[in-house]
Amino acid sequence: MNPINGVAVEGPVYQGDPHFVAWHDIPLRHGMTVGELARMINAERKVNAQLTVIPVEGWKRDMWFDETGQPWRHPSPNMRSLNAATLYPGVGLHESALSVGRGTDTPFEIVGAPYIDDLVFTAELNKAKLPGVRFVPIRFTPTYSTFKDRECGGAAMVITDREKLQAVDVGVVIALTTQRLYPKDYALDKTKVLLREPTTHEAIVAGGSLNFIKSQWKGELEQFKKRRAKYLIYK
Repeated sequence: MNPINGVAVEGPVYQGDPHFVAWHDIPLRHGMTVGELARMINAERKVNAQLTVIPVEGWKRDMWFDETGQPWRHPSPNMRSLNAATLYPGVGLHESALSVGRGTDTPFEIVGAPYIDDLVFTAELNKAKLPGVRFVPIRFTPTYSTFKDRECGGAAMVITDREKLQAVDVGVVIALTTQRLYPKDYALDKTKVLLREPTTHEAIVAGGSLNFIKSQWKGELEQFKKRRAKYLIYK
C-alpha cells in the first residue's frame, strides 16, 4: 500500500543518473506502491528479475493509511505520523537548508531557521492560499540535525483538507518565500541534494511563480502517468 494514497501524483520527474536519493525516473510524489514501483523498475531498467508481487487484500488506491485499520508504525524514526508523511514530499526537500523539525516532537510538520521571523514568514506563506493547508507561527529549538540547539522561527503546517493538499506545492512555496525574504541567509543550494531538478532551482532563484514552476513539470508528469499506468496493480 501507499500510506498517503495511490492516486495523487505531483512534482517534477527526476531525469538523470541513478542516485541514492533519486534512483529512477519518477516524480517526488508518485502515487505507487512498493510492488508497483518494483514492476516499473524491473521493466524499465531491464533488470529482468523473476518478480512476484503479492497484492495486499482490502486496499484501494484512494485509501489513506488511517482508513486501513492497521496500527501506525514509524517507517523512519522521524516519520511519526500520517500528517508528517503527507507533508514530506514537499517539506522533506528542505531538511539540509532549514530545520524541518528533526529533534522536535513533530518532524516534517514544522519548518524554520534562526533568522526567520515567524509572524512575517507565516503571513507571507498564507498569502499563497494553498489548498488544504494553513501556516501557523511557531518558535522551536531542534535538538538534532540542521540548526541543532538553536532557537528557530518558522511555521507549523496544519492540514485542513488532505485531499486538496499538494505537498510539493507547499515545499516550493516555502522555498520561494524564504528566498524572497532572506536571500542572504537561506542556503537554497542545499535543497539540490533532494530536489535534483535544476530548472526548478533556477526559477526559485529568479523569483518565478508557483504556476510557472509547475508548468515546467507538466509535460514530463503527464508522460510519467502514462508510463505508470501499465504497472498499477490496484484499481
